[in-house]
Amino acid sequence: METIVIVMGVSGSGKTTVAAMLAGALGVDFLEGDDLHPMSNVEKMKSGTPLSDADRLPWLQAIAHRIDEWRSQGKSGVVTCSALKRAYRRILIGDRPEVRLVYLKGSHQLIHERMAARHEHFMPVGLLQSQFATLEEPGADERPIVVDVAGVPSEIVAEIIRQLGVPLRAPV
Repeated sequence: METIVIVMGVSGSGKTTVAAMLAGALGVDFLEGDDLHPMSNVEKMKSGTPLSDADRLPWLQAIAHRIDEWRSQGKSGVVTCSALKRAYRRILIGDRPEVRLVYLKGSHQLIHERMAARHEHFMPVGLLQSQFATLEEPGADERPIVVDVAGVPSEIVAEIIRQLGVPLRAPV
């Protein structure tokens, strides 16, 4: 059975870096979920305004649609999505048994430091608090792979692969 991995976490947790490396190591498609945000969402976030559930719905549906395209083509893939609430993850995972959730977990302080150091990203550091306030950590019933983001990306990817139990197609 093909595997589709959703790499979730607050902004600044390393989703893009880890997911791209994971997709490369597994030799599967990679999708940056943020690329599917409507421009109105991007502008809202750039201005420092948190998104509402109504803002997020079309974005989550677009990611779910892409996941279904991969499934219909028999493909594996890795996609990034903050997926902060259980309700959002229900849209993305639903009754898709081949979809696995990877939660990149880190402290507010560590992620704040990382966000402050990065450039060229639409999400301002000021919205990090709203991300943590919105975050509903995945429960055991969601079968998450939980990985601490304090390590370097290659270690994080190696741990995800170990927990997934899938063969590597390229070195990490």
